[in-house]
Amino acid sequence: MTPTAEIKMISREELKDKIDRGDDFVLVETLPAMAYHSAHLPGAINLPPDEVSKRAYQVLPNKDADIVVYCGGPT
Repeated sequence: MTPTAEIKMISREELKDKIDRGDDFVLVETLPAMAYHSAHLPGAINLPPDEVSKRAYQVLPNKDADIVVYCGGPT
């Protein structure tokens, strides 16, 4: 049996605090590439939902990393 990762929602303010403190984490934007290129948070990696199964192992090689996933939409 493999351990499962803890999934926790954080607020925009908590994300800003993590960025401001310089916490060690991977920031992943899940919008399409065109939207990512027009605007994204500094240091964010683009991984659109339709590419997760093809590219996740490449852009997220450390399975133990603290990973924050966001979309730039109004949700």
